[in-house]
Amino acid sequence: MGGLTDLEGFTVGVWTDERARTGVTVIRCPREGCLASASFLGPAPGTREAALLAPEKPVERVHALVFTGGSALGLASATGVARRLAEEGVGHPTRVRPIPIVPAAVIYDLLLGEPTWPDADAGYRAAAAASRAPVPEGPVGAGAGASAGKYRTPVPTGQGSARVESGAVRAAALAVVNPVGDVYDLKGRLLAGHGEPCPFLPSPLENTTLVAVGLEAPLTKPQAKLLADASQAAIGRVVRPSHTPWDGDAVFVLSTGRGPEAPLGLLAALVQEAVTAAIIRAAGARR
Repeated sequence: MGGLTDLEGFTVGVWTDERARTGVTVIRCPREGCLASASFLGPAPGTREAALLAPEKPVERVHALVFTGGSALGLASATGVARRLAEEGVGHPTRVRPIPIVPAAVIYDLLLGEPTWPDADAGYRAAAAASRAPVPEGPVGAGAGASAGKYRTPVPTGQGSARVESGAVRAAALAVVNPVGDVYDLKGRLLAGHGEPCPFLPSPLENTTLVAVGLEAPLTKPQAKLLADASQAAIGRVVRPSHTPWDGDAVFVLSTGRGPEAPLGLLAALVQEAVTAAIIRAAGARR
């Protein structure tokens, strides 16, 4: 099925602290960046530079995306990624020097392992390790401490990636799966969780599913936002319950613009298929 690094221009690097069960996943764009937008559902998504992804904001391109553990404290890892890109001369052009644009989103993973978090050095290392090798799956990178079914006892999950295509049009997704609810496959089989009715007694602000969608087709920023919204619906296909008051689900759409143009309806169908497949792989690759 492949993954995000099958798309030309994307590289992925991870840093994992196996003892603390936390880590960082860095998605690097081509040197010129990716057109990007995002969709956020839930009461308190932990993010950095999220506001500039709104369609009306003038900055259209980002140069990397960071998913990290450690809750809000883990956002420090994005500073290390920006430092690495700055050393390479990558960034948004300004009169003085290029400035890397590096959005980031976090999961709360302090329930598993020791309560620590990735720092700027961890982000730097993950960015330096980025390659076109197959995306590491399971309890690695930002997925190292991810879990599902947290309305009872957390069940470990991880991160997963998948690629889908229709003719020459390709889409891919990378997901870090850390929801309140359980994860099922498309046939309704339980992959991670407890499979019982949720009594809705989880702790707030400790749950989220993070998704990065990669595309090659040229897009406008408003179109990217529409596809991010469509991707949120895909989460609900395989996470039950999804988008609860205790989840901060975040979807980022990144387009290199290097592929053929495609109808928006086709892209919406492909990104939903890629997102569900990536979430299933994240849950199924946990062991």
